[in-house]
Amino acid sequence: MHAFPRSTTSTPAVAVPPSLALPVIEDAFPRNLHPYWPKLQEKTRLWLLEKRLMPADKVAEYADGLCYTDLMAGYYLGAPDEVLQAIADYSAWFFVWDDRHDRDIVHDRAGDWRRLRFRLHAALGSPRHHLHHPDPLVAGFADSVLRLYSFLPDTWNARFARHFHAVIEAYDREFRNRTQGRVPEVEEYLALRRLTFAHWIWTDLLEPSAGRELPDVVRKSPAYRRPALLSQEFAAWYNDLCSLPKEIAGDEVHNLGISLITHQGLTLEEAVAEVRRRVEECIDEFLEAERIALRFADGLDDGTVRGKELGVAVRTCLGNMRNWFSSVYWFHHESGRYMVDSWDDRSTPPYVNNEAAGEK
Repeated sequence: MHAFPRSTTSTPAVAVPPSLALPVIEDAFPRNLHPYWPKLQEKTRLWLLEKRLMPADKVAEYADGLCYTDLMAGYYLGAPDEVLQAIADYSAWFFVWDDRHDRDIVHDRAGDWRRLRFRLHAALGSPRHHLHHPDPLVAGFADSVLRLYSFLPDTWNARFARHFHAVIEAYDREFRNRTQGRVPEVEEYLALRRLTFAHWIWTDLLEPSAGRELPDVVRKSPAYRRPALLSQEFAAWYNDLCSLPKEIAGDEVHNLGISLITHQGLTLEEAVAEVRRRVEECIDEFLEAERIALRFADGLDDGTVRGKELGVAVRTCLGNMRNWFSSVYWFHHESGRYMVDSWDDRSTPPYVNNEAAGEK
């Protein structure tokens, strides 16, 4: 059946496979799109070309169908256009980086990965000095980070940088695990996944979307952190559920299902069922955490101007945590990134620049 009547692309709405369908998302998490989305798609496509992050033929054939802008336009609703554009470009960069990381592993390019890792750390600290770096991935990262740094105070910038330094190091741990063929145990994997999926980066970006940095007393409150974490856990685990065939085909070792099979002796069918159970449990827990967080936001409105503005900002962030569920869900069924069965080689995405990556 057509689970969603309005696709964000020019293609018809997709039918969700029964094994991946989540009726509660389709019924209780309405999907919305930022009105800037059509312009966002066009500008991000041009940015990928300008920064040489994808060859022109790959951009023309695959960029829109990968739906990277759809994902962000469904998440950060209410963001000023320039904020959403910076986030969408950064998100597109993140996917390209993830693909480079994968190709460096596949082709055993440890030296290339090590150099890229150090350059990204450096660009995070001084993006302006890396805008013209010869590696397009470094220059594109510097450009997107510099724009993100322009919206909120230096305290937010420092937090974003701290969180992304940790993401880079987590990608390095994943590199070593994959090159050694080491499947992490379940709890180790879950902790690593929170970093490689960049849980706190996407949560940080809720703040420029809402127009203000949240004080520590709000961000560190369990009432705020709990729904934020659950929205990201849902996304990471649902991604694992959808990408399991792709990652088994590519000899991956980082997937909740793969950890369950390897370390808990589950069959493939049992692992799929367990990942799905965790995903559904995450949704239920979010709905309860959301109620608590909304009461918390109401309590911030103490009658002062600052209290009222803070309460509004927190409610905006909470609303977008909710939007993440529907945006992630539909992204996985519309994006060509997960349509493994349509690829000539199930282990090699057709949208990667194979020649530049050293493949023949």
